[in-house]
Amino acid sequence: MNLAVVGATGMVGRTFLKVLEERQLPIDNFYAFASSRSAGTKLMFNNKEYTVLELNENSFKEYKIDIALFSAGGGTSLKYSPIAAQSGCIVIDNSSTWRMDPSVPLVVTEVNPQDILTNKGIIANPNCSTIQAVVALAPLHKKYEIKRIVYTTFQAVSGAGMGGWSDLEEGLKGNEPKKFPHQIAGNCIPHIDVFLDNGYTKEEIKMVEETKKILHDSNLKITATTVRVPVFNGHSESINVEFNKEFDLNELKECLENAEGLIVQDDVKNNLYPLALNASDKDEVFVGRIRRDESVENGINMWVVADNIRKGAATNAVQIAEWIIENM
Repeated sequence: MNLAVVGATGMVGRTFLKVLEERQLPIDNFYAFASSRSAGTKLMFNNKEYTVLELNENSFKEYKIDIALFSAGGGTSLKYSPIAAQSGCIVIDNSSTWRMDPSVPLVVTEVNPQDILTNKGIIANPNCSTIQAVVALAPLHKKYEIKRIVYTTFQAVSGAGMGGWSDLEEGLKGNEPKKFPHQIAGNCIPHIDVFLDNGYTKEEIKMVEETKKILHDSNLKITATTVRVPVFNGHSESINVEFNKEFDLNELKECLENAEGLIVQDDVKNNLYPLALNASDKDEVFVGRIRRDESVENGINMWVVADNIRKGAATNAVQIAEWIIENM
């Protein structure tokens, strides 16, 4: 199998390499692509040095790429994903470009892997904050039928790339921000992506619409507030869920404990609950603070945490590639 990483020099691209090394996919030939600005850069992968190649319209056909992991921005994906697909390559794209295209599967492997079979050469990787949420929500939806979801996210600066990371580092030194509209150090900014006419941000609408698509339920009632916080890595989410069915809380926790890719950390007497620091560099989603919402008949609150660069981006894409190799 010939595998390529497009956008190999970026934060997610480099994490692609790390996760691919760890999971040891059966790769015969590996290729790293980037823009002309980064072409020529040297990268280590599986103890071998590779030169980053400049991406062009012939890259996928010339190197006979079977699977390409894209994390090079929406413009690159819009232009090159169809070219790659026409060359017989399967693209797993980390941008938001294809997520809501009805002909493109939007996949979290623990939730809807069978959707991969409907691909026409492009598979979309969901938004980082959506991925960790649906890993926790899917088993509950299957068992108790979710009626309504209220998302409040606390998203790390790494979700905004190297610019976001730099803003927090420099802000802690007292320097002005370059990426964010306000200082992030010592601050919370309720503004991720652009504002839309309805007052929501694009990030908030992404979570709403992507959740419906992944869970195959357009009738779900969902609202969201997404907030950037002064944490380097690891997204945290407060999720309020209302069900159509009654539930026993212990049974519900057991349902989460048995779910794939999910680790329950819920022992408040010993101050055990998910933390961004502890989730960093891990592939699992962590859930805790699971408690009944006493303001509604069948509701719960829970706290969901994951490494947004790994499970929220790179690992999920690599897991999709693994599924393709094993099942197609």
